Amino acid sequence: MGFFNITTDAFFMLVSSLLIIGRAHGVKLEAFPKTLNASGDNITLEWKDISSPSDLDWMGIYSPPHSADDHFIGYIFLSSCPNWKKGSCSINLPLINLRSPYEFRIFHWDNSTRTKPVHGDRNPLPPTSHRLATSQAVTFRNLNDPAQLHLAFTSNQDEMRVMFVTKDNIKSYVKYGLKEEGLDEVVEAETMTYKQSDMCDKPANTSVGWRDPGYIHDAVLLRLKPGNRYFYEVGSSEGGWSSIRSFISPNKELDETIAFVFGDMGTSVPYRTFHWTQEESKLTVKWLLRDLEELGDKPAFLSHIGDLSYARGYAWLWDSFFSQIEPLASKYPYHVCIGNHEYDWPLQPWKPSWASSVYGTDGGGECGVPYSLKFHMPGNSSFPTRNTSSATQNLYYSFDVGVVHFVYISTETNFLRGSDQYAFIEHDLRQVDRNKTPFVVVQGHRPMYTTSSRIGDAPIREKMLEHLEPLFVEFGVNLVLWGHVHSYERFCPLRNSSCGSMDIDANLPIHVVVGMGGNEVQPQWQPRPDHLTDPIYPQPIRSIYRSEEFGYTRMRATRSTLTVSYVGNHDGQVHDVLEIHLKGVEIASSGWIWYLKAVCLFL
Repeated sequence: MGFFNITTDAFFMLVSSLLIIGRAHGVKLEAFPKTLNASGDNITLEWKDISSPSDLDWMGIYSPPHSADDHFIGYIFLSSCPNWKKGSCSINLPLINLRSPYEFRIFHWDNSTRTKPVHGDRNPLPPTSHRLATSQAVTFRNLNDPAQLHLAFTSNQDEMRVMFVTKDNIKSYVKYGLKEEGLDEVVEAETMTYKQSDMCDKPANTSVGWRDPGYIHDAVLLRLKPGNRYFYEVGSSEGGWSSIRSFISPNKELDETIAFVFGDMGTSVPYRTFHWTQEESKLTVKWLLRDLEELGDKPAFLSHIGDLSYARGYAWLWDSFFSQIEPLASKYPYHVCIGNHEYDWPLQPWKPSWASSVYGTDGGGECGVPYSLKFHMPGNSSFPTRNTSSATQNLYYSFDVGVVHFVYISTETNFLRGSDQYAFIEHDLRQVDRNKTPFVVVQGHRPMYTTSSRIGDAPIREKMLEHLEPLFVEFGVNLVLWGHVHSYERFCPLRNSSCGSMDIDANLPIHVVVGMGGNEVQPQWQPRPDHLTDPIYPQPIRSIYRSEEFGYTRMRATRSTLTVSYVGNHDGQVHDVLEIHLKGVEIASSGWIWYLKAVCLFL
């Protein structure tokens, strides 16, 4: 109809484009070096000549480089640089090897720009309509570098499982031996991966959240001599080898057990992304490394009971998580159980009517797939997913370490009487040899007991009290550890929400919530009913000690005593101690000690 007959929207798009071009003219963004040697190395990002800079101007981080403008993995406000008002500045940023190059882009965002998408903490995501500059691509010397090394026990005492990731489907191996210069044993790893179509819901199955996970390699080191330090490296001649790591092999004759237990740790990243991340997790790892280094050649393992990476469908956060735990998990077995943020999605197969409001979308559409393939725990438990992906794995299992029998359970899949999981728990507890392992510890994600105000989980707690607690009491479980609630809380020996007393069998489990590993969403305690508008939070008698400080727990057990110590992140010191004796319970907290004889648990 003629050159000037264009729509209003088209006109404004044209004007907007011209403004962007004008504003971007002369803006430079440099990234150097162009090739990084190793994952975690720093890159320098330098920009120049932004006219009229705004405190909302931002830089997007992209991998792979061809990603759409709004498909960033993260972003940084330029105002975080001290000299940003001059329009020129530089920052350093550590980069994880995501098996793909990176690219960086600068955008203008002023208060007049409308944004609809909302960040996980309810802040608006930055708009991408005004791009000012784009960097050249940055890559790594070897995108196939083996990464995400982590260990796990198998069902056999003379073995150790090693898992790692490479970019390509390369036949990979683990070399190992008793001397660092003599890695004479070699085992080939099995290889697997998963696809975007295996994800069950958004954002995991969308181009925003999905990133190629690479290939996962799984190897079992065989015929290990008990209680020896083994050295190992992973990889291949084609793709490259990792640095040499070491671990202490299992020893079934141990009279001491050492473990570190926590839940809900997550990961920290040096940028903002679609959900909040867990800055406190860095301190948890810091203090864990300190404690593990102090052990010397004593064997130990780590137990992360659910809500592991908080990726929630944004795949690169799994890479960040494994990079963060690798200094721990490549030297000590790292055991896990499934949490709501690894699994829950709208069409999950077990979603009874009484739990319809509990099991939601917390897994971000991952439906347990990354969890099932990135870890390989003992046993063969599984549960169908109702889509093209394979069944969910690593749900419930058990193993012995020294004097303790450890049981892991799933609170996200069927645990009621008549289920496969219930049958496993009952059979497993019945078969425990208390002469060999005098202590039994059960671990799961959602707690059976808590005094937090999270009433939404009440239906699950009620069912656990009905179906699982009788098993724990009948078979004399000593300790039950839970996550999910982001705090530390230790209870008295319990049955049916009541503390053990003189006229009740003293052999009752002690429940401890240890979900304070790093997630920054903290609970409130249950308020007093008559003070709802101006709440006060009395501590019920069954709750012996509770704290909202981040941290983790140390566990040490001998043939007579199991000790659990709560370490706080702000100072790395012990803030609470529980001792369980075969003839009673001793609780030391804040300098005071109460001793409870086995025949007289009186609280």
